[in-house]
Amino acid sequence: MELIISNSSSAPIYEQITSQIKGLILTGELTQGEQLPSIRALANSLRVSAITTKRAYADLEAAGFIETVQGKGSFVAGGNAELIREEQLRHVEGYLGQAIDAGRSLGLTDAELTEMFEFALEEGAQP
Repeated sequence: MELIISNSSSAPIYEQITSQIKGLILTGELTQGEQLPSIRALANSLRVSAITTKRAYADLEAAGFIETVQGKGSFVAGGNAELIREEQLRHVEGYLGQAIDAGRSLGLTDAELTEMFEFALEEGAQP
């Protein structure tokens, strides 16, 4: 598992860790039951505080993406296919919302936006 921390990012380091691990789970690079590095090991490899990685793991656990077993470590949570689908749907809804906002800022009507969306769907379906 390779994570990249950017000091120039406006996002706090724990959020960068959280979002990258969540992304690895959503894409299937990290699979159900797979063990994550220990909090200390991850902190050392990223050269950040163990408190920072602990916060990231706590957020991931609260969101249902990982499970922590006392004395054994943290693992990718099982049975989260529906959770993953919901997270992916939220991403798509966010992108659609951005597209709608951009279109409205140009003065496009709902009918014009719908037409553009239908055209994009047709174009995407072409082999």
